[in-house]
Amino acid sequence: MIAHLQGKLVEKTPTHVIIDCGGVGYHVNISLYTYSLLPNSDFIKLFTYLQIKEDAHTLFGFVEKSEREIFKLLLSVSGIGANIARTMLSSLDPKQITNSIASADVMTIQSIKGIGSKTAQRVILDLKDKVLKLYDIDEVSISKSNTNRDEALSALEVLGFVRKTSERIVEKIINESPDSSVEYIIKQALKNL
Repeated sequence: MIAHLQGKLVEKTPTHVIIDCGGVGYHVNISLYTYSLLPNSDFIKLFTYLQIKEDAHTLFGFVEKSEREIFKLLLSVSGIGANIARTMLSSLDPKQITNSIASADVMTIQSIKGIGSKTAQRVILDLKDKVLKLYDIDEVSISKSNTNRDEALSALEVLGFVRKTSERIVEKIINESPDSSVEYIIKQALKNL
């Protein structure tokens, strides 16, 4: 397997890059997350995953090793192929994916294009224990903040605010101060809605 590539960046698009390594140009598929982290220099290093199929050998590249590990975990789930895993990493950053899996947040995973309810549940069922173990996530704090998040969203919905808009603002508040009480989250959200 090719573990990483280091060389001159020849071409850069949101879906792939071409890296020249000693005169050989490698076409490497990337996620939008990796695209956003690519340095502006001509010389780059990407951690890679080589997928071998009967009809193609496809390279996937990642700026961070942790993103590659999540990609490999996602591929282990039945019904998740390389393109859906890449779409997941383009829609959410790796930390959001691991937190969504660890907290069994089906709605967030299901919000990704190409992921239905059953697939989202399968991702959580198959990967929750692995994610908790690998990333040493404290399940208690996740379930507490997830409960506070859900209660705050329900309250805002009752007050007549659109759920999608409320979700973005509540997520931002929780990311800024993860130990927020429900009251604090609602007050801050009302200031921003």
